[in-house]
Amino acid sequence: MTSAAGDFELTMDELRVVARFAAESAQEVLSVYEDAHPGDPRPRAAVDAAWEFANGARRTKVQRVTSLAAHRAAKEAADEAACLAARAAGDAAAAAYLHPLAKATQVGHILRAAACAARVAELTAPDDPDAGLDLLVRTRQRATPVLIDVLHRYPLAPTGRSRVAELMSMLDASLRAVARPGTPGRSVPANRAAP
Repeated sequence: MTSAAGDFELTMDELRVVARFAAESAQEVLSVYEDAHPGDPRPRAAVDAAWEFANGARRTKVQRVTSLAAHRAAKEAADEAACLAARAAGDAAAAAYLHPLAKATQVGHILRAAACAARVAELTAPDDPDAGLDLLVRTRQRATPVLIDVLHRYPLAPTGRSRVAELMSMLDASLRAVARPGTPGRSVPANRAAP
């Protein structure tokens, strides 16, 4: 994939790693949407499209179409948890179209599905104040060196006031604290709490 001057390249294999990472997060919370809207297949179609691409299928308009449909489902959702579960599904399918542009907004294609899933965890486990942070820890643990390398090509996640934006910034910071493959290590000390 060629890119404009000042930007970088992303291979299809790297895009598949990003799509897999997002699909794993969306898959975790898909049932929240489906329980609230049992007759609506749009978020599942988006997650399925993300998995198809992540597992080696060609990137096609299916990822774009299902992503847009899942995002429409999010806008129509009955509550915040269902909305965010559908948004995570849409983000997973959209990850196939991460652009090689050095813009902070692109980080959402990599991390927003995970941040949405963490917020869903918070909303569905109100008696567990650490549910979202615990999910971010597990998410960080499944980040591959390729994913971390791709993330390092982008600026920091955009800041925002929403809880999803906060969670995405926290995940971004914790992943960037991991050494980028092929560079001297920067790691989070074992005694320091990080999501």
